[in-house]
Amino acid sequence: MFVGHFAVGFAARRAAPEASLGTLFFAAQFADLLWPTLVLAGVESFAIRPGLTPVSPLEFTGYPWSHSLLMLAVWGLLVGLAVRGRRSNWRVAAVVTGVVVSHWLLDWVSHVPDLPLAPGGGPRLGLGLWRSRPASFAVELALLAVGVTLYARATRPRDRVGRWGLIGLVALLAGIYVASFLGPPPPGEAAVVWSAEAGWLFVAAGWWVDRHRTAPAGAGAAGRERRPAV
Repeated sequence: MFVGHFAVGFAARRAAPEASLGTLFFAAQFADLLWPTLVLAGVESFAIRPGLTPVSPLEFTGYPWSHSLLMLAVWGLLVGLAVRGRRSNWRVAAVVTGVVVSHWLLDWVSHVPDLPLAPGGGPRLGLGLWRSRPASFAVELALLAVGVTLYARATRPRDRVGRWGLIGLVALLAGIYVASFLGPPPPGEAAVVWSAEAGWLFVAAGWWVDRHRTAPAGAGAAGRERRPAV
């Protein structure tokens, strides 16, 4: 998935109002931010096979450290503990941990069977939503719509940046997703890896937009002007 992961980040802001959207985007995309770095280091691997599925031409031949269920649980606990150290809030830490692990669950729905449970072999899982372009398109955009709606209800703009920045961010995510459906396969592995590394820009964009939004007026005195700190 692509925008489905960001949808979880948007939605989780409601459950963890102390957390920045940038932090939640980082958690939701953690696996896909770690993966290209491990590919560059020669630890994980993939291949481009046009026609492998109607949605994605990528064959993930080995990515147990970034995308196995066990390791995402470990990474999620570590990221959650890091957030707990900054905020002294176990609830926020638990939400962030859950968002990290959610990446595996959404990929399990969309990927053909290639997701490992743990490093070292074993079965590979995937329900194969990517075998259907219409279903993949509908599910991901529906998730994005729900996530953005929950985020918009949990926050309100402080200024024009908070309003139009959010609209621009959502439009950019949706536009990239639609373009991936209409465009040709990537020209090479380097293009895939560096476009994945560019995911850090969305983390920064989420943080920036969220700095210009706050809890709605009805959220109570403690939450009206509270800004997320992590």
